[in-house]
Amino acid sequence: MAEKKQKNFQKTNKNTEQLFRQIEQACDGLFYISETDAPVVAFYGSAERGTTGEIILQQTGSKPEGPAEEVAFDEFFARLTAIRDWFGAREKARAKKFLDLQNLIEENLSDLKVFRIGKIRVRIYAVGVDDEGRLMGVATDAVET
Repeated sequence: MAEKKQKNFQKTNKNTEQLFRQIEQACDGLFYISETDAPVVAFYGSAERGTTGEIILQQTGSKPEGPAEEVAFDEFFARLTAIRDWFGAREKARAKKFLDLQNLIEENLSDLKVFRIGKIRVRIYAVGVDDEGRLMGVATDAVET
């Protein structure tokens, strides 16, 4: 279920575009593993005064079965970046890529949050606010039964 990278550049800003491109590159080849494997894609929204579930729903046009659930940013990435004893080279490389993505987002965005929208088919947004006050981060999907 390949999804197009989500963009919404309302004003050309080289720093904002450069950061978005860096996030796109960091996402290249990353998949979120659940009952289905879904690509992790760069997300860019419009200017807001922070990050809330309501804002994410508005900017993405999502109509969930219930409200957007907020998850701690560090908690979300902890599972993706942890190295387990049984990991082979591929799993370790994936965890490292997720750690690099987490660090890139943490170093360049503020008000970091993760929102899970839906119950069985879950849309996940890990977002923050850039220097221009716009939402930016990554999005992916999960299937959880």
